Amino acid sequence: MAARLAKIFKGDRTLWVVLIFLSLISLVIVYSATGKLAYREANGNTLYFLAKQVAFILAGFGIMLFLINVVPVVFYFRISPLLIILTFLTLILAIIQYKYTGSTDKETSRSLTLPFFSFQPAELAKIALVMYASRLLSKAQRTEDELKNAFFWITGVSAGVCFLIFLSNFSTAALVFFTIIILMLIARVSYKYILSLMGMGIIVVMLIYASASMFPDSIGSIGRIQTVKSRIDDFFISDKKEEVTGTKQEEYALLAIFEGGIMGKGPGNSEVSNYMEAGYNDFIYAIFIEEYGFVGGVVLALLYLILLFRGVIIVRRCDRTFPAFMVTGLVLLMTFQAFINMAVSVGAVPVTGQPLPWISMGGSSMLFTAASFGIILAVSANNQKNKVPAEPLVLADVPNEDQAM
Repeated sequence: MAARLAKIFKGDRTLWVVLIFLSLISLVIVYSATGKLAYREANGNTLYFLAKQVAFILAGFGIMLFLINVVPVVFYFRISPLLIILTFLTLILAIIQYKYTGSTDKETSRSLTLPFFSFQPAELAKIALVMYASRLLSKAQRTEDELKNAFFWITGVSAGVCFLIFLSNFSTAALVFFTIIILMLIARVSYKYILSLMGMGIIVVMLIYASASMFPDSIGSIGRIQTVKSRIDDFFISDKKEEVTGTKQEEYALLAIFEGGIMGKGPGNSEVSNYMEAGYNDFIYAIFIEEYGFVGGVVLALLYLILLFRGVIIVRRCDRTFPAFMVTGLVLLMTFQAFINMAVSVGAVPVTGQPLPWISMGGSSMLFTAASFGIILAVSANNQKNKVPAEPLVLADVPNEDQAM
C-alpha cells in the first residue's frame, strides 16, 4: 500500500507533510472563522463553508496529482508564451466585463465570470509570468547581451500584465512585479538594471500616492488608488474619523492576537471573528493566533519557512535552469504572500488584501495555489527520477534550454 501511494504522491516528502498540516489548519480555522458568514449566507449552517473548504482542498490535491503524474516539466517551457497571451486576454475581459456590468463590488472587478465558473485572472498571471520569465532567463545564461535582452522583454511583459492587475488590485500587482525582479536578480541580470527598475517602481508608487487625491472618484477607482492611499494613511497616521467609522478590521486583528496570548483560547473559541468581515480570508492569521496563541502562530510561520527551505533544496537538485527558475519564482510568490498576510494581521504593514496561501477560505486563489504546489512537486519528482544530487546549480554550465529540451 505504501509503495503504491509513493508512486502516486511523488516529489519532496517533506513538502507533502507541510501541505497536509496546512490543509488541516485550513479546515479547523475556516470552520471557526465562518460562523458569522454562515448565519448571514447559509441560514446558520456552520458546516456549509467547512464542506466547501474540504471540496476545494480535495480539488487542489487532484490538481497536484494530475500535474505530478501526467504533465511533463518540459510542457511548462513550451506553453509559457501561450499562457501569457491567455493572461492578457482574461485580464482585459475581466475589466470589460466589470465596466459593462457596472458593479461596485471590488471582488467582481478582480474576477472573470464564465458560463460555468469564475476565477481571478491575476492568479493565472502569477504562474504565467513566472513561467515566461523562467523561459527567457533560462535561454539567456551564456552572455551579458542575452541577459540584457531577456531583462527588457521580461520587464515589458511584466509591466503590461501588472498594469492590468493594478486596475483592480494594487497589492497583487506589486507582489508579482517584485517577485519577478528578485527572480531576475537570482538569474544574474546586471545590478544596474535591477536597481534602475526598482527605483522607477518606487517613483511610480510615490507618484500614485501623491496624486491619488487629485483624481475624481470615477478615475480614482482605477487600481483602487484612493483606497491604497487611505490604507497607507491609516497605517502611518491615526484615523481622525475613528469615532465615526468605528473599529477597523486591522484593529480587530490586533485584538484577536492580544486575546490569544501565548497558548490561545483553544479550537473554535474565537470571539473576535464574529465581528470581522474578512476573518476567514485577509485576517485569518490573527484568528488562528487567537485560538492557538503565539505558539501556534510561530508553528504556522515555520511551515512556510520549511516550504521556502525545501524549495531551495529542489532548486539545487535541478539539472536545468528553466525548472530551477520556475520553482524559485513560485516558491517566492507563495512565501512572500504568506508573510505579507501575516504582517498585515500583526499590524506590521498596511492592509493589502492578500489571502494566506492554502489556509484562507477557498476560491480560484486556492486552486491556482494548488497548481503552483503541483508544479513544484513535479520538478522535485523529476529530480528524484533523474537522481540529481543537491549541488549548487552552476548556471553558466547549463546548456541552452530550448536545445536541452
